[in-house]
Amino acid sequence: MNAQPAPKPTSAPQTPPLPHAKPESLGLSPARLQLLSDAFKREVDKGTLPGATVLVARKGQIGWFDAIGRQSPQGPAPMAKDSLFRIFSMTKPIVSVGIMMLLEEGQFLLSDPVAKFIPEFAEQKVGVEYHGKLELVPLTRPMTIQDLLRHTSGITYDHTGNSLVQQLYQQSRLRSRKITNAEHAAMVAGLPLICQPGAEWNYSRSTDILGRIIEVVSGKTLGAFLTERILAPLQMAETAFHTAEENAGRLAEPFPADPWTGDKVQLFNMLEKPAMESGGGGLVSTTMDYARFSQMLLNGGTLDGNRIIGRKTLELMASDHLGPEVKIQGTLVPAGHRFGLGFAVRTQPGIAHFMGSVGQFFWSGMAGTFFWIDPKEDLFTVFMMQGPGQRETIRSMLRNLVYAAVE
Repeated sequence: MNAQPAPKPTSAPQTPPLPHAKPESLGLSPARLQLLSDAFKREVDKGTLPGATVLVARKGQIGWFDAIGRQSPQGPAPMAKDSLFRIFSMTKPIVSVGIMMLLEEGQFLLSDPVAKFIPEFAEQKVGVEYHGKLELVPLTRPMTIQDLLRHTSGITYDHTGNSLVQQLYQQSRLRSRKITNAEHAAMVAGLPLICQPGAEWNYSRSTDILGRIIEVVSGKTLGAFLTERILAPLQMAETAFHTAEENAGRLAEPFPADPWTGDKVQLFNMLEKPAMESGGGGLVSTTMDYARFSQMLLNGGTLDGNRIIGRKTLELMASDHLGPEVKIQGTLVPAGHRFGLGFAVRTQPGIAHFMGSVGQFFWSGMAGTFFWIDPKEDLFTVFMMQGPGQRETIRSMLRNLVYAAVE
């Protein structure tokens, strides 16, 4: 007889599942979805990832939900559908929706300068490298809230390069989870920008600054605002900036050293409550919680009768906000894509080296989590793993496998 899993503590929050249906009734091939799961089982068998979950929904119902491999390479527990993951930058779309909810209340305009809400940003300069030294030059225009949403603020990340500005980031305390959102924002404002606002797309701590603006405008902590306005209405009961000790047996963990890169992997402790509620990467979540958020996006802003955000607001967010003139730095926005307000957006049917539809929008997390919304096919996918090194390969493979199953 198979051993039954231990019952969950009665105090643990429960996320209601989305409705399920047979894949074929949703225009999905069961045989091809099985090939999807088999492909990830092969990766687990090869030792390239400990485990993963994959959820594919179409026409408002889940057609495939599988948990593959182990929850942690250090333990025997199988990956579970309710395992908890660090979703890192998949926090950004949730926070971006949050700031746009305040826009809908008339609290600000996208063209408003960031310094209107965080005065320290009024003194910022741009760092320009000349002969190996950093010269500080004035802004040609103020950084705006739209710049933060579309990553054209001139703010950067310390891990995306090694420019002189990024070296200053690396020497700072910005990575500390023990500073507050207000302290973090002041620290970023005290560092030079990597380029003029609006000149380039640079992946950055911009969404952390949006999180601080939410606090300033709402008068609440970022965690309290997100819970009250997004997470609780969507019944995302297990999404927060940390999780309770009673959930210690449900935490998904990576290999100590990444099998693809050999790099040592150190991710934050999900049981530890941070002072810094990082709008750019701090949330812990489950596959089903994020599926509820994804279904709301696919529905045009509503779920189970709760309207979270307006349909036209979401349409604006899922549009290209860069245009042809803004240069994209790095490889995070694939060919055939541009960037909107909190999401990357597919703008061409070809060019990219993986399948998809024009108009789909998505983002991912540095530990391997990934989701996309495809309005054209009435489809979304949520994928969770904790394996930083192989995330780009896995994302492309996942897209191809899911779209191969669409009838």
